[in-house]
Amino acid sequence: MTRTTLADVAREAGVSVALVSIVMRDAPGASAATRERVRGVAERLGYVPDQRARQLRRTDTRLLGVTFDLHQPFHGDLVEHLYEAAAAQGYDVAISAVAPSRDEDAAIQALMRERCDALVLLGPDLSPDALGSLGTRVPTLVVARRSDADGVASVRGDDEAGVGLAVDHLAELGHVRVVHVDGGSAPGAEDRRRGFHAAAVRRGMEPWVVPGGPTEQAGVEAARRLLDQRPTPTAVVAFNDHCASGVLDVLLRAHVDVPADVSVVGYDDSRLAVARQDRMTTVAQSALEMAERAVSGALDLLAGRDPTEVVLTPRLVVRSTSGPAPRLADPA
Repeated sequence: MTRTTLADVAREAGVSVALVSIVMRDAPGASAATRERVRGVAERLGYVPDQRARQLRRTDTRLLGVTFDLHQPFHGDLVEHLYEAAAAQGYDVAISAVAPSRDEDAAIQALMRERCDALVLLGPDLSPDALGSLGTRVPTLVVARRSDADGVASVRGDDEAGVGLAVDHLAELGHVRVVHVDGGSAPGAEDRRRGFHAAAVRRGMEPWVVPGGPTEQAGVEAARRLLDQRPTPTAVVAFNDHCASGVLDVLLRAHVDVPADVSVVGYDDSRLAVARQDRMTTVAQSALEMAERAVSGALDLLAGRDPTEVVLTPRLVVRSTSGPAPRLADPA
């Protein structure tokens, strides 16, 4: 059976071979309507890009493209270590930020235009289908979340076990009214919810989860709601340090003594956890180890090796925001 070529697609779509190449590479220079028409023709004809030829034509840039969330402190820690880890392997890093005014697709496309050899996406929100599609165009690895996409590698912490460490710590301090301010739809939130539920049941607690998110404002809003509830919790396990920081600010402004009245535990051990005057108890993910494993995983993909999922073991870091449960707290 004869292989369908770019020329076949161009002839059927009524455009030039160069324009078909632009569409297939997702490069700038084609309108949305043209892209849709060309891709439709390519799919109908069964066109499959020749990956071997693409690699032969490719000139390595020695660049690893990294997307990160501008408002996530842990992502900043990861980027710092990614520079070091990439340099140790003879690579440089091109970074592209995701922000309220710049979505993830725009951040990725900017790196594609730089012709990065591989992409390392920090906590991406992309669906498994979108990740899988991206992985067919450029070697792709995700950090701090599951991949769930064929051909895409991942490096993440064991979020279920990590939240379990926080619950066990609080249980050993005598807390029974422990609430999890979750991460909403953020990457890793489902694993942390599941880990909290399992640990609470194991410790004989009622699993108590309230909506939250990965931002400080999400923590602020959740804490305000919790202050109005009766009974109030004696401990909070937040989705991440950013969310925990919002919880702490509300409690302190309401003159709630932390940790005498309420303990607070964050997640990530980002620079934010030690930047506050009240140094935060948190579950640590090693940004250094994650970065090193991410770079080595991306280079494995470039070498043609199969994608892998690396799951790292978190650890609890006890500081000043957690302490014994209040003696007069009513567990009922």
